[in-house]
Amino acid sequence: MTRQPNTEDQHDMQAFTQSEAAFAHALSVFPDGTSRVTIERDPIPKYMERGEGAYLFDVDGNRYLDLNGNFTTLIHGHAFKPVVEAVYRQLASGSCFANPTLMEIELASILCERIPNVDRVRFVNTGTEAVMFAIKAARAFTGKAGIAKFEGAYHGAYDWVEVSQSATPENWGPGDDPVSVPLYKGMPESVLDETLVLRFNHTELLEKQLQAHAHRIAAVVIDPMPSRAGLIAPNPSFLEALHQLCRHHGVLIIADEVLNLRQGYHGASARYGLKPDLITMGKIIGGGLPIGAIGGREEVMQVFSAKSGRPLVSQGGTFSANPLSIVAGIAAMRALDKAAFALLEGLGNRLRANLADIIAQHDAPFAVTGAGSLFRIHPTRSKPREFRDTATNPAQNAVLRTLSRFFSRHGVILPNGAASCLSTPMGEIEVDTISDLFRLFLQEHSADINSMEKPE
Repeated sequence: MTRQPNTEDQHDMQAFTQSEAAFAHALSVFPDGTSRVTIERDPIPKYMERGEGAYLFDVDGNRYLDLNGNFTTLIHGHAFKPVVEAVYRQLASGSCFANPTLMEIELASILCERIPNVDRVRFVNTGTEAVMFAIKAARAFTGKAGIAKFEGAYHGAYDWVEVSQSATPENWGPGDDPVSVPLYKGMPESVLDETLVLRFNHTELLEKQLQAHAHRIAAVVIDPMPSRAGLIAPNPSFLEALHQLCRHHGVLIIADEVLNLRQGYHGASARYGLKPDLITMGKIIGGGLPIGAIGGREEVMQVFSAKSGRPLVSQGGTFSANPLSIVAGIAAMRALDKAAFALLEGLGNRLRANLADIIAQHDAPFAVTGAGSLFRIHPTRSKPREFRDTATNPAQNAVLRTLSRFFSRHGVILPNGAASCLSTPMGEIEVDTISDLFRLFLQEHSADINSMEKPE
């Protein structure tokens, strides 16, 4: 017998009067009422008061199972006690210094020991900074200015990696010659000219493009499982071709694991057999505080060295390696042992299998992608194999919005059209709650779902 979702949250959801008042005030100080474009509003944002483990509590007293985790950052959930205690102790001793600390050596040692191909590390403040400095390092090491990236992939807010981040069928160009699409009005033409846009899992096209442009390309930036571009696994043959081409042509490989480092104890590159020259990290390595890191093989990382005078790449930052983020990261990473990753892997496998079974039982036009503690629900019958397969029509977009709203109404935060994540405080109860809610959604919204496959 199928267990129905807990009905407590379904009927006790409070009105959002406090959130409405907060948003009205926020509109007077922010351009659109928020300070991040990624904030979801339906029609207003829900303002949060506190987090506890796997759950969030908004200012109106509603409780939610959190599948966003501040965009996959909070792998241990909210207010993780070891992190709270570490930050409290450090705050009482000082929040930041112009000098280095012993703690930054410890966190760097954890990353070097755990992540293959990371011989040396530099800390920055965000994932965006990590990608930016990794690209600068590749340029300095190779003497070339251009970069290559994959269509639809998100790598932060550095102009060159924003190219074709939000390409659409209307502007992404022919399949065998993708267009460099600007993200914002006024993006310099020079940036577009210096960025080669590739297609994920397209081996023949990769070979054609890199052979033609390798003379000007310093690095290929790749998310081992592009999150915003569909949370799609790489084909082994595709990665092997990438390795051979880059090694032959003197192009570096930058693995962006700011999000996907959470895929396993050794990270995502190790999971899929990718052997990068540089790896960018963030999110989980800061325990919920701002952080970023560039790691890589010693020869390449020497571009940051000032041992013999001015470095080839000058990388600083007032808050880089700040003690609060560092001690939070140490506490979080120590707790992320192999047992913790095994737990998350088991929960993720159970959830993805549950969702796939429910989709099959209802013959519903959905597919599930992801790995480890990550999953994403697509409004298509087949799993996408690259970004262009994830393009959705208005009917599909409406169903995804309805799905997110349905989960929210039942006390679960399910990101709309993005990666969802599990955290270590979760267990089979939470996995079954998510599964049962999805089953209930398919039952109650069959008419909306069927409309996705009708001719427009």
